[in-house]
Amino acid sequence: MNTIYCLVPKGYWEQWEGREHYLPRDYEQEGFIHATKGDDLLGKVADRVYAEYEGELFVLVVDEDKSASPIKYEQAKDGLLYPHIYGPLNHDAIVDVKSMLRTNGNWGIGESIR
Repeated sequence: MNTIYCLVPKGYWEQWEGREHYLPRDYEQEGFIHATKGDDLLGKVADRVYAEYEGELFVLVVDEDKSASPIKYEQAKDGLLYPHIYGPLNHDAIVDVKSMLRTNGNWGIGESIR
């Protein structure tokens, strides 16, 4: 399985859980869904984007091969390549949903919530 990750606050995810597909809040503005690849990069991105976030944070575990929308790896300002999903994320591509845990100020991937 070719796995990528999408971070999402718990409350926002609950609005999309029963729907056919998922779109993040900033999709209209960005034009794609941000994703990461690998546990280390996931933690770094979560620490940067959700540094001040106090709520529950989830990570969608996505099988790239099941995505109905195209995925392009594009270089970001930090010089790294990130997967961007250009279109809605179909729910059957989301193979798991896990909690994110903050330990000593750093986010890390937790247990499955499904």
